[in-house]
Amino acid sequence: MTKNKKPEIYSTKVTYSLLILRVISGGFMLTHGMPKLLKFMNGPPFEFSDPIGIGVTASLVLTIFAEVICAVLIIGGLYTRLASVPLIITMAVAAFIVHAQDAFFAKEMPLLYLSIFIVIAIVGPGRISIDRLIESKKR
Repeated sequence: MTKNKKPEIYSTKVTYSLLILRVISGGFMLTHGMPKLLKFMNGPPFEFSDPIGIGVTASLVLTIFAEVICAVLIIGGLYTRLASVPLIITMAVAAFIVHAQDAFFAKEMPLLYLSIFIVIAIVGPGRISIDRLIESKKR
């Protein structure tokens, strides 16, 4: 192993598992984000919560950014770790603030997404990703 090369940590099973995890979780997140984007594009009036006190419009725009833009980035494996951060924050807000007083079943979905995006942030996109293509061209 040369000094500049990183050891290969992704087995074939892990590689394909990360690809499947990214594509499915990002795709499912789009099903939550696209309706919000369309609602926003149609203009006011719209109803949306302001769970952290930054205003309804800002809350909606940040949620759309996470659930649409960041989800697409994760699907492609582009800026994957960075793109997972807004999704982690959005799902944490949904689970622990928006649904704080609700029964567990209302928190279950955001907690599941939160767990998935934490794993993606820690492990990264895997070999089959745009991040990996960019990294290999730098060498």
